[in-house]
Amino acid sequence: MIWPKPRYTGPERRKSRRWRPQPLRVLLSLLMIAALGYAVAIVWLMTQETRIVFQAGRTLSAGRPAFPYLQIDIPRVGGARQFAWVMRRGDSDDGPWVLYLHGNAATVASKVNISHYTQLRALGLNLLAPEYRGFSGLDGVPTEAVLDADAHAAYDYLRVTRHIAPGRIVIYGWSLGGAVAVGLAAETEQAAVILEGAPASLVDIGQLRYPLFPIRLIMRNPFDSIRNVGRIRSPMLFLHAADDAVIPISEGRRLFEAASGDKTFVEVQGGHAAASEGDAEHFYGAIR
Repeated sequence: MIWPKPRYTGPERRKSRRWRPQPLRVLLSLLMIAALGYAVAIVWLMTQETRIVFQAGRTLSAGRPAFPYLQIDIPRVGGARQFAWVMRRGDSDDGPWVLYLHGNAATVASKVNISHYTQLRALGLNLLAPEYRGFSGLDGVPTEAVLDADAHAAYDYLRVTRHIAPGRIVIYGWSLGGAVAVGLAAETEQAAVILEGAPASLVDIGQLRYPLFPIRLIMRNPFDSIRNVGRIRSPMLFLHAADDAVIPISEGRRLFEAASGDKTFVEVQGGHAAASEGDAEHFYGAIR
């Protein structure tokens, strides 16, 4: 006789069903793991934004100009300490002044900035190079608002302490300092603005580098210069290297197109940090 196969009922049958893997349950688990990983990545980007954008925290390096300079404290309301280098062309404050705003991952004493000072001074220009809070050992955490306030304090120092008329002030911004320069120039009077390797929008660059994440929603320091550059009324010079791998030249052209009034775009060579030296004749010839 052929006996029928036993049919399991009750707890034994339920146990057998629980043991078998369920595709839907596996899929939901994978989705939960992916969502958790995505959330962790967003939190990491948010917590690391200051380090990624500013790369500050360096002490004042040993580099110094080969010509006379003076380190001064900039007057600040509230007691925040900020210093700057004053580099005059002669023995007086006569002549045009360049308010030089440096980029990230640098200090006022970085080699690339000292090279700029040397060449600009050779053109007959006086210079004021302020340091940002959070850089060169200064107290504070750099943010877009902090750098904006520091640039304004330096401008006020020229206007109030040294009595330099707006028609003698040229605002110069390199890299991230270009974004700071746009914000300052949009709210003040000046003779001219020079932007070297400046981004049109740091938040847009961030979105391109991290396309899977909502950078525009989470970035606290967007430096959206393209929204402010049209408010600048003084003549503007844009210097940008075609082989710039840090701030693509397309960013510089976007910013140039958004600017109004008298403006000039000069394409140079030498990458993001070396164009002022590798293509010096073309570079400083445009400034001259």
